[in-house]
Formats: sequence, structure tokens, C-alpha cells
Amino acid sequence: ISSLSEKDILVLRLDLTDRSSHEAATNSVLKHFGKIDILVNNGGRSQRSLFVDTNLDVYNAIIELNYLGTISLTKYVLNHMIQRKKGKIVTVSSVMGIMGAPLATGYCASKHALQGFFNSLRTELTDYPEISVIQICPGPVQSQIIQNVFTENLAKSIENSGDQSHKMPTDRCARLTLVSVANDVKEAWISDHPYLAVCYLWQYAPTWAWWLMNRMGKRRIQNFKSGIVSVQCVPV
Repeated sequence: ISSLSEKDILVLRLDLTDRSSHEAATNSVLKHFGKIDILVNNGGRSQRSLFVDTNLDVYNAIIELNYLGTISLTKYVLNHMIQRKKGKIVTVSSVMGIMGAPLATGYCASKHALQGFFNSLRTELTDYPEISVIQICPGPVQSQIIQNVFTENLAKSIENSGDQSHKMPTDRCARLTLVSVANDVKEAWISDHPYLAVCYLWQYAPTWAWWLMNRMGKRRIQNFKSGIVSVQCVPV
């Protein structure tokens, strides 16, 4: 039985791409609760398209949503946390922020940008040891992310979301995320094998990782062109 009451819950509609609204949203939360202990950045969209076929405005939209919207909201919340000298900033990145993969050039770029930004931000907060900067990097997780991906143009949606049975269950990913946050893990890779093994390969043996990804990528592109969105052996 939950002990929460109505005053313990506040739901605000927020558009990450409307950066002019982020300060007001932050102030509304502070007015209601008086403080912000944790910010969880979990907004974003993935991508399924080849670069040569993709309009550049798709890349602009990906960066605006996944990267700029996230750091904009973070900026306003961080100002409050610095005043309190404590807090947790949790950002859901992706294993695609660690490696590269075909059909997701813009998505990978946005997640690499988040990795670089928050790794750098952490070094700027050394005078605030009680402000944690935590990055969560999930592999394939069962969700509606595929149904909502960017494609080669902004007006087009994907037709086939593919099989998701091989992906990590959503509740397990959420539980492992909470464990990581509770223990102030700076960067958590949350994935099953073989995807997790590919992360380690990319980190410690990049030459082998490039060779493997080229082989896997060719198959992934072939399946994509045939109408198959997700393949079990390839990170998504």
C-alpha cells in the first residue's frame, strides 16, 4: 500500500524541444515540492534509416530532442542542486553512446554527445561531491521506441516494429537502473549478452569491434531493406 497522497504527486506536460518552457517547469516543481532531489533525463527518439537516404532536418530534430532538450532541462535543475549542494542527475543514454551502428547515425551521434557532455559536466562539479552525475546505457529493451523512431524524413513513420521478444524486459531494466542510481554508479551498461559483450569489445578491443560490426552491420542493412527492422544478433 502506498503512503503517497495527492500532494506528493505532480504531473507536468513538458516538451523537450520547447526549451523556453524548461525554466518555468522547473520553477513549478520547486514551488510544489520545495526541492528537487533527482532529475531523470529519459526523453528521446531512436532512428532507423541510412544516412545517404536521410534528410538533414531529421538530424537537426534528433539533436534538438535527444541532446539539446536534455541539457537545457538539466541546466535549470542543476542551478537549484548547486544551491542545495546535493542531488542526482540521471541520464538515460544508450549502448549506442559507446559504440556505432548502422541505420542509427543520428541517434548514435546524439547519445555520444550526451556521454561527452555529462562526463565533462561531472568534472566541473568536483566542488559539489554530493551532486551525482549518472549515465544509464541500456541495450535492447522491450518498449515502444521502435514504433516512434525517426526515419529518412520527418513525415514518415516506420511500418514494421519487428520482434521484441529477445530484448530485456522493461521491468528488469528499470530495476537495474534504480540499483545503479541508488549506488551512484557513474556509468551503467544495462544489457544482456551478446549485446553486453559487444560493449566490452568496443571498449577494450576496438579493432575487433569494428570488424565485427562491419559484418553484423551488412546483415542488418540487408534485413532493413527487406523490411525486417530488428535482428536478434545486432544491438538496437
